[in-house]
Amino acid sequence: MSDVEAKNEVVEQDNLSTVETMQDALNIVRDVQIGDLVQGEVLSLQDKQVIVGIVGGGVEGVIPFNELSATPFENITDILNIGDVVELVVIKQIKDKENGSFLLSKRRIDAKKVWDEIQVKFDNKEIIEAPVTDVVRGGLVVDAGIRGFVPASMVEDHFVEDFSSYKGKTLKFKIVDIEPSENRLILSHKEIVAEEKAAKRQEILEELVAGDTVTGTVARLTNFGAFIDLGGVDGLVHISQISHNHVAKASDVLTVGETVTVKILSVDKENEKISLSIKDTLPGPWDNIEERAAIGSVLEGIVKRLTSFGAFVELYPGVEGLVHISQIAHKHIATPHEVLQEGQTVSVKVLDVQPSEQRISLSIKALEEKPEAPVVEVEEEYIPNTDSDEGTFSLADRLGDQLSDFVTDDQE
Repeated sequence: MSDVEAKNEVVEQDNLSTVETMQDALNIVRDVQIGDLVQGEVLSLQDKQVIVGIVGGGVEGVIPFNELSATPFENITDILNIGDVVELVVIKQIKDKENGSFLLSKRRIDAKKVWDEIQVKFDNKEIIEAPVTDVVRGGLVVDAGIRGFVPASMVEDHFVEDFSSYKGKTLKFKIVDIEPSENRLILSHKEIVAEEKAAKRQEILEELVAGDTVTGTVARLTNFGAFIDLGGVDGLVHISQISHNHVAKASDVLTVGETVTVKILSVDKENEKISLSIKDTLPGPWDNIEERAAIGSVLEGIVKRLTSFGAFVELYPGVEGLVHISQIAHKHIATPHEVLQEGQTVSVKVLDVQPSEQRISLSIKALEEKPEAPVVEVEEEYIPNTDSDEGTFSLADRLGDQLSDFVTDDQE
């Protein structure tokens, strides 16, 4: 083959190659449809849009500002720069091709990837972290790569009046509901809080031992006692365990927020129930009672109860002694009610103290002067003197002349 023929063949091949390349380009352009995924190379950055060349297509496309990213941004260069190659989706064909043949979106590709990732996490019951971008009526707006919403009722496990402090915070969330076709992503922080508290409770329950003394904070007051926060788990102090004295209402003795020392009575790990006592951490009313109520000492007390056999007198809070009925008064009484009444203040003398049995014997009459016995006058009985004649009288002598009036018939 001559050089001329060879040169002509090369030209023909180049022409054929050019035709094929143009035809391929035309075929690609013709085959691009709305919804297709394409790759675009960033050619230029404009004020509110990005011009890209569709890789292998020989045509240009436009990415509007609002289709650049699924997350908030300020400058286009925060998302794309010239020369970047990105995956895009075709939104529609542009009739006015001055700025490109197709309208493209990077945001929707990114969002789809995020939706797919979140769907996998939802299926696997995974926890996600995301910042709170806004506080709106009814809840929180979250940036999870896509817009997520946290209803007010799912923010915390307690009522929150003002959510403004949540803006800008990054929190953990559980995915409650997901529907990509409707761009719906519902999240819950409340469930995370509940699970964390449950784990914390179990940890604390493992550390608590019956008999130990710990400190806590009064969390709630009820008619039957007080709930004490032990650092994440509440224990109950029954009203009978608040004080050695009688307590009518827990609010009479305790206030919410007050720090108290308690003794652990029992721990039910399975049911998460803890019984506590405050009074067991306080000095007992019978401690050192032999010194405070020594035998022979005189004290003042209040009559608390009257019974058929005596009166119970309160000497100190939680300490009562018995005044037996025989020790109430010097005079005989049938019942204590004759001389005493409940609520009356009396002075008593300590007769006996038995701390181990928590018994004290008291006396009221020991402090009162015993009245003198009354003098009884007795008439003297005449006793005749039988040793003298003067004291000897016959029956006839005593009747005297009374018999003289009686004369028998024979004497007449």
